[in-house]
Amino acid sequence: MSGAVKKVICAMSGGVDSSVAALLLKNRGFQVQGVFMRNWDIADEKGYCQADHDKEDAEYVCRKIGIPLLEVNFVKEYWNNVFSYLINEYKVGYTPNPDIHCNKKIKFDLFFKHALQKLKADAVATGHYARINFYPLDFRLLKGIDKQKDQTFFLSQIPRFSLEKCIFPVGDMTKDAVRKMAADAGLDRIVKKKESVGICFIGRRNFQEFIDDYIEPQHGNFINIENNEIVGQHKGVHCWTVGQRCALSGLPIAFYVAERNVDTQDILVAPGRFHPALFHQTVVTEVPYWINKPSVSFENGETFRCEFRFQHREPLVNCLMYQDSEGRLQIYLEKPLRALTPGQYAVFYTGEECLGSAKILFRGPSMYTLELMKNKNIP
Repeated sequence: MSGAVKKVICAMSGGVDSSVAALLLKNRGFQVQGVFMRNWDIADEKGYCQADHDKEDAEYVCRKIGIPLLEVNFVKEYWNNVFSYLINEYKVGYTPNPDIHCNKKIKFDLFFKHALQKLKADAVATGHYARINFYPLDFRLLKGIDKQKDQTFFLSQIPRFSLEKCIFPVGDMTKDAVRKMAADAGLDRIVKKKESVGICFIGRRNFQEFIDDYIEPQHGNFINIENNEIVGQHKGVHCWTVGQRCALSGLPIAFYVAERNVDTQDILVAPGRFHPALFHQTVVTEVPYWINKPSVSFENGETFRCEFRFQHREPLVNCLMYQDSEGRLQIYLEKPLRALTPGQYAVFYTGEECLGSAKILFRGPSMYTLELMKNKNIP
């Protein structure tokens, strides 16, 4: 990071990671200003608003460690730039990733601009488990030391201007070390707090009940991919994602979503969790976003080898890619993966470095389809 850093804005979520990030910065002598982001403020059907509770925890932490706290309200921007986008993605049959999109549009764009321009910060810190290596003319986004908690997957679409001014204080720590530091600082209330998981705007609600408030149910059929028999009904493809187990009664084996058709509202389901219809080895993505573009000439037809994942905690898989005439990535995976899902992000790595990512548009034929073609001698 270029230039002297004195004032640092630390995004405070009310969780242990951002709390320790702020504590580390203060201990290192920075002028630290905590800021709580309110992105969603609608209570659930029981009147519970998670944002209010998180702010109370952020206030508690800032009092304990002795730093001021401000609140910024991005509820309108979140609705327009994130939530509306997600609803539209569900409508057209994609399964979006809210965390990646929120980081891209809100946390590492609007929030960073607010911190740098209005609050006159020299840098912005968050509690993400990631690292940045700065060089004289460049920088690299690297995995966090704690590989089980590494969050570069969710940072793979953030703007470069944000990374240039970003600090990840806990990126060099393990989760256990972060919890211990919080406990040693007397932040017992935060240490005991249950870690947030899932989509922030759904909270404690059932996803299908929540999404029905925004997308009109469209009844369709579950169809057995092996024999085209109808095995059940559903209230819309937007309620289901690839690889998900279907609640079908009276059947001797569990069925899982293999394919969805938005036009007909049919969902093809496969018997068994590891049915070959659930596995694919090729995907096509939209034009990629590179934090650091590979040193290959895609324009001249060159291929690039790296590592791939489309789910946060799944192991990395080697892949080979090239860019087609429309700028999309055609990706061949070293081995078939289960439940490759359109709308999710293909995130790319070389070693410790996260290179960037691209939204998956569609998949190639499943292993089941390839097997059928082989048996019928279809080239």
